[in-house]
Amino acid sequence: MNQNPLLVPIEALIDYAAIQPAHIEPAISSLLAESRAAVEQAADPALQASWETIVEPLENASERLWRAWSVAGHLNAVVNTPELREAYNQCLPLVTEFSTWVGLHTGLYEQYRRIKASAGFGALPAVRQRIIDLALRDFRLSGVELQGDHRIRYAEISDKEAQVSQKFSENVLDSIDRWSLLVTDQARLAGVPADAVHAAHAAAQAADKQGWLLTLKMPCYLPVMQHALDRSLREELYRAYGTIASEQGDPALDNSALIEQLLDLRAQEAALLGYADFAELRLQTRMAGNADEVLDFLRELAQKAKPHAQRDLAELRRYARDEHQLETLEPWDIPFISERLREARYAYSEEEVKQYFTEPQVLKGLFHVVEKLFGVRLRTAQAQTWHSDAKALQIETPDGELLGHLFIDLYARNGKQSGAWVDSERNRRKNAGGIQTPVVYLTCNFSPPQAGKPALLTHDDVITLFHESGHALHALLSQVDDPGASAFASVEWDAIELPSQFMENFCWEWSVVQAMSAHVDTGQPLPRALYDKLLAAKNFQSGMQTVRQIEFSLFDMTIHHQANGLPIAKVMDVLNETRKEVAVLFPPEWHRFPHNFSHLFAGGYGAGYYSYKWAEVLSADAYSAFEEAAAQSGDGTRDTLDVQTGMRFRNEILAVGGARPAADSFRAFRGRDASMQALLRHSGMADTTSVN
Repeated sequence: MNQNPLLVPIEALIDYAAIQPAHIEPAISSLLAESRAAVEQAADPALQASWETIVEPLENASERLWRAWSVAGHLNAVVNTPELREAYNQCLPLVTEFSTWVGLHTGLYEQYRRIKASAGFGALPAVRQRIIDLALRDFRLSGVELQGDHRIRYAEISDKEAQVSQKFSENVLDSIDRWSLLVTDQARLAGVPADAVHAAHAAAQAADKQGWLLTLKMPCYLPVMQHALDRSLREELYRAYGTIASEQGDPALDNSALIEQLLDLRAQEAALLGYADFAELRLQTRMAGNADEVLDFLRELAQKAKPHAQRDLAELRRYARDEHQLETLEPWDIPFISERLREARYAYSEEEVKQYFTEPQVLKGLFHVVEKLFGVRLRTAQAQTWHSDAKALQIETPDGELLGHLFIDLYARNGKQSGAWVDSERNRRKNAGGIQTPVVYLTCNFSPPQAGKPALLTHDDVITLFHESGHALHALLSQVDDPGASAFASVEWDAIELPSQFMENFCWEWSVVQAMSAHVDTGQPLPRALYDKLLAAKNFQSGMQTVRQIEFSLFDMTIHHQANGLPIAKVMDVLNETRKEVAVLFPPEWHRFPHNFSHLFAGGYGAGYYSYKWAEVLSADAYSAFEEAAAQSGDGTRDTLDVQTGMRFRNEILAVGGARPAADSFRAFRGRDASMQALLRHSGMADTTSVN
């Protein structure tokens, strides 16, 4: 094990290709022991209370542990195997117990309090003062002031929460991976795009079956739901997706009890720490002050959006009745009829647009935006990856100074969690040897290349890629020298989506679309006429989409704004009551959406899903600064790739990470507090006329 790739020096890149499941437990155990010893050393009251004697040695010891654990978690998410899962789950309670132990370490807490009270505290840089203040807050939120049985119970709860969340995630992954439908009559696939049909045929061949194998992974599920003429086929997939990890499938994969457990554990955790409920606890680290402020924000937005959602649905029902003779619009009809209505109204199809967005050209266009706006360049890096799909890049200054590494893994496959996300392997840090540069993962689940052609992305896929790139840039363009103030460590959760949602806006700009489109067969960029149709359809059903996000956010805040946990039947009741308040679409009674809501129960967004809408207000307003700069160009064209404004965004938002409160960073960039008006305008909901 001396050659364990997880134990390389922190400044070295990880050799992902060399990592075996057998490496994980020895590496984590060794690093846990080192970190535990460092904590005990730092907690020695005989030490002088200073940054150099306490905080710095802790960071030196712990960053290798958290880097190795981040790598293990990443591999568990993107190349999951039974052996890897077993190794990860073997270490999970050890890591959780260590984190809880540190958070409850009275001696270490006292050392941070001594630093805060010392004469030298005021001489520390502002960012280090903030790190100490945030650490003291986090100690208190980690139960350090608990005594006796309460302290023991808190540790038990923390351990159990981590295990239950991991099991929830595994059940979702396994439910999706184990479900398939073999279609033997190709006529049932009428209307489904050719690349999706080809992929289904390849999947069947790989499984030694004749026909077409359909799955619940998005590159298969979405094209079937949007395009399949066979209504019964759409219903079959909808029912399977709507009951993922529920009591209606394999009992061993039912998340019902896990949801109950998590809500109960979170309520107990909040009560132990002296908070009324889990929402109140969570909001101690957010921009929003309390649950009522969040609920008021969501309901104000719902009031503005719901009339537009009602109008969207009325149009959809009318079109279904008049053009497709559907008197009743079932849930499995909605994606299909929506796509037909959009094609009819704007005279284009997603399939037509997709031919222009090949993955290589989209990446080229994305890099162009990043390079122009933020004064950097992206290059291929020489680094080992975990799968042939994954690529390594490095981001540099124009004169070649390394700023960080970015690993991108874009395609869906078995053993890979669905969705899209960014995580960091290693943070930027200034140390005796110079600057340690960040390493970041960007993960998506797009359709892989088919029939020897490059992968084709829908425009929604392009938006997803730009969104995740914003998260990546938040880490890669950091100028914060101390990891404790890095973006992912200390930016308030309800502001963390600001850079990602901001980047989405460029996907609608003509100059950017030109640069990132090239027809898969002809190489021609997207024609202006087709772009104009795409832009005209930008806010198609934006009302329905907005109230859907508000529904999820209100549901999340409501189930966590309770003094006690809830039985699963009550969870479903809360969801139904929430829908009655804000929704216009109502799934069947048997639908089990919460059982697959990994953001809430396995992804850290519990009592925080509202963050998407909260940060969207910030991001839309931030982007309006680029629109204003473009309007002032005076040459009659609109180009929001304004270098001066881009550098201000980099310097005031991306570079500072969590070195100051997010509200201060926004004001530094925009010169004022955020306004909801830009979001309403961008969403085509600036008028709030009611609809009968």
